[in-house]
Amino acid sequence: MRDRYHYRGKAVDFRVDEVLLPNGRRAVREYMDHPGAVAAVPFVDKDTIVLVQQYRYPVSRLTWELPAGKLDKGEHPLRCVRRELREETGYTARRLRHLMTYFTAPAFSNERIHIYLAEGLIPGKMSLDDDEFLRSSAVPFRKALDWVLSGRIRDSKTVIALLACALDRRLQKGRSAVL
Repeated sequence: MRDRYHYRGKAVDFRVDEVLLPNGRRAVREYMDHPGAVAAVPFVDKDTIVLVQQYRYPVSRLTWELPAGKLDKGEHPLRCVRRELREETGYTARRLRHLMTYFTAPAFSNERIHIYLAEGLIPGKMSLDDDEFLRSSAVPFRKALDWVLSGRIRDSKTVIALLACALDRRLQKGRSAVL
């Protein structure tokens, strides 16, 4: 059918496509075209993770989030997560394990986020982009989970990743284990 970009931006594009439905009719689909992103759940030790806090203009507030970033065109997610972890926290991970990949909002976006567990962290120096203003903090993992349930953490990638990590840890230890 007919595809066209309605707007091309620096980070995302917006498309308006004409599609053929299974019943033979035509319809219009509007969506955000996104290159994808990564996020890391960085464990300083077995009980402590690193979160970043930054101001997010669309929601007019400071948010607590996992270190994350957008994929460059053609970039492999593993390369991107290494870069973003170092840029936003200063840490380099000895071990990275892919935890999951999910679609953020498949009704109106093709964005997918690749989540990695980062362990064996080696401290270093942050190297933020010119338009990034954030601080990183070590937070007990259980406290971060409490922040999810209390609403202090509202960023979807962080909520999903922390809950998936908690489930993964529980499954790794056996069903009767406590986080």
